[in-house]
Amino acid sequence: MKPDWTPPGRDALSTGETLPALMREAAALRDAGKGQLVTYSRKVFIPLTELCRDVCHYCTYAKTPRRLDHAYLAPEQVLAIAQAGRDAGCREALFTLGDKPELRYRAARDALAALGYESTLQYVGAMARLVLEETGLLPHLNPGVMSVDDYRRLRPVAPSMGIMLESASARLAERGGPHFGSPDKQPAARLAAIAAAGEADVALTSGLLIGIGETRDERLDSLYALRKLHERHGHIQEIILQNFVPKPGTKMAQAPAPPLEELLWTIAVTRLVFGPDMNIQAPPNLNAGRLDELVAAGINDWGGVSPVTPDHVNPESPWPQLEALASDTRAAGKTLTERLTLYPEYIAAGTRWVDPSLMPALLRHCDAGGLAREDDWAAGISPVPPPEPAAAASRQCAPGLPALLDKATAGTRLDEREVTRLFDARGDDALQVIDAADALRERVNGDTVTFVVTRNINYTNLCQYKCRFCAFSKGKTSEDLRGAPYVLNLAEIERRTAEAWDRGATEVCLQGGIHPDFTGQTYLDVCRAVKRAAPDIHVHAFSALEISHGAETLGIPVAGFLEQLQAAGLSSLPGTAAEILDEEVRREICPDKLSTGEWLHVIRTAHEAGLRTTSTIMFGHRERPVHWARHLLALRDLQAQTGGITEFVPLPFVHTEAPMFRRGEARPGPTWREALLMHAVARLVLHPQITNVQASWVKLGAEGAHRVLRAGANDLGGTLMNESISRAAGASHGQELAPEQMEALIEAAGRTPRQRTTLYGTPTDERIRAGRAAAPLEALQFQPAKQYRAAS
Repeated sequence: MKPDWTPPGRDALSTGETLPALMREAAALRDAGKGQLVTYSRKVFIPLTELCRDVCHYCTYAKTPRRLDHAYLAPEQVLAIAQAGRDAGCREALFTLGDKPELRYRAARDALAALGYESTLQYVGAMARLVLEETGLLPHLNPGVMSVDDYRRLRPVAPSMGIMLESASARLAERGGPHFGSPDKQPAARLAAIAAAGEADVALTSGLLIGIGETRDERLDSLYALRKLHERHGHIQEIILQNFVPKPGTKMAQAPAPPLEELLWTIAVTRLVFGPDMNIQAPPNLNAGRLDELVAAGINDWGGVSPVTPDHVNPESPWPQLEALASDTRAAGKTLTERLTLYPEYIAAGTRWVDPSLMPALLRHCDAGGLAREDDWAAGISPVPPPEPAAAASRQCAPGLPALLDKATAGTRLDEREVTRLFDARGDDALQVIDAADALRERVNGDTVTFVVTRNINYTNLCQYKCRFCAFSKGKTSEDLRGAPYVLNLAEIERRTAEAWDRGATEVCLQGGIHPDFTGQTYLDVCRAVKRAAPDIHVHAFSALEISHGAETLGIPVAGFLEQLQAAGLSSLPGTAAEILDEEVRREICPDKLSTGEWLHVIRTAHEAGLRTTSTIMFGHRERPVHWARHLLALRDLQAQTGGITEFVPLPFVHTEAPMFRRGEARPGPTWREALLMHAVARLVLHPQITNVQASWVKLGAEGAHRVLRAGANDLGGTLMNESISRAAGASHGQELAPEQMEALIEAAGRTPRQRTTLYGTPTDERIRAGRAAAPLEALQFQPAKQYRAAS
């Protein structure tokens, strides 16, 4: 839990604690806000121009025209660098450049004119757009001092920008100082530019350069000046604390580098001034061999690391290899994690800090926590999940995590913050969560893995609702998606049911879109048709939305409609249409659908009527881990009241054909880590209320389902025979796993298969034999929706 934090008084920082005490306090504050993670951005550096109108006395980046072959990189050079970065796995394109060189050099003005641009700012904007559109990399721009209008013009092509304050000391710009002759390094100009970014709603990187002649008091002046601007706008997303390194050929080549203690003091003080939520960075390539001390002082970010390009500002200091950086971070007790150019808290705020046109690119790159996606796995599409991590000699575990896992496995209800913490687990922590879930599964369910022989019957794909994630339903806004609108007549429903029974099914699962001509009578007719075809089959049918719609069209309460359905043959309900049980998310993905409260009311009413239901979550689109936590707790609390839920079924979002993904409004489904954790955390959080956790082989694939069986799952769901909804969204893992295939998959995982009924009983020997002697399915018959409407 984050402490009650109050910024310390300046006098306390100037004359107070020893450095070790400051560092301990800063590290504790960092841990409260940032936990176990230390982040970095995998980026490619694009030195658009090395010309600059400023002449900082420590800089080797800026050069005069006579020392350069060309004043600016040409567009094809920019694109070649960006493409190399993309191919090496980078996600960020950092544009480095001097400040308005055209104001100093005619060569810059002529070069810009030849390229067709009037200013460096105009050119960097064009190149950022080129890189974004051609490679998908996210541009970060460091063009120097800018106005509010400048920021606003560049905002549509860059999710973040940066300008180092370096120092708020005007003394350093006087004759003999490192900033003499550099008009853009005047503190007033830089502070005005930092303020302008806030006015333009631009997420900004800023920071200090340590050891260029400033005093500690002047550093405090700089930090408090930045904090004042951040308190006004909230726009400073990170503070870089960069130690000066003397470079040959500069006026400060003989100046001493600052002692490590000065950098550590500045890091610790910055953390104390800005608190637990600020992102504080120190460059690893300038501090090789002492990264553990930087972590101990309170940093939580290493900044940009490039596998492709050098640090053009500090070319003498090569980037660390990512494997070495991960090892050093681990040695400091933390987990290295990749981020994007925009930090998670700014991504979560949506268009408050990001131009709407950039959101699709950001969503493609980020996971549910707002950090960089760890893999390219896609639900319903990827044939196999990513390789399992190599076993480490030992694991590090975050403080408090073992106690939290013990609490969950004891059956104690966790709170929202605790559940979210489990979902946020990465690295060794994630493995600990998964192992705890698997051990709990073994304790509760043993080594048995169950499955049911069932047939899915989706009787219409026409729907009057406009769920933004659904590729199955057809309406005026989705006619270009897979498949034509159809309705199954009762004869076809009866035929499919009879065929399912002949093939060994104990259950048919019936769901569909909310056809505008369907009423409660339609659903009653469907139940009766199924029972005519196979009197002994279990009718598992109708989402909470269909139940609500049917009751409303008949003008009766939900309880009364459920009573009629039971009399017509309904035996249980699928817990679908839940999506995410949180109104913040439902407003975005299904605004006209049942609310969270309405969904829970239908399911609770079904339980009170003696009908059992499953429960589901559809995850990996717009929601965040905190929403998963709320969803699981809502299900747990309902189950504690009613006991009517048979199992929990995580449904990873299949993105390919989903309307909101096609419009750039959703992530491309969960990452593999998130898919594993959803099953594992559900096992822990729902214990002991819901004891069965199902793996959806349609969405995970056979190999994915195999892996999830080691993450808390104990059920593989149905053989299906037909599957329409995931397939319409782009899934390609097939429509049927025969009983023999189910058993082979389970045995390959080292588990014991058991065929079950809907309510986890054991089928008769006759049903089991029929399932193993199943004939091939006959061709499906569909009635065009227009014919149905004309007939009705």
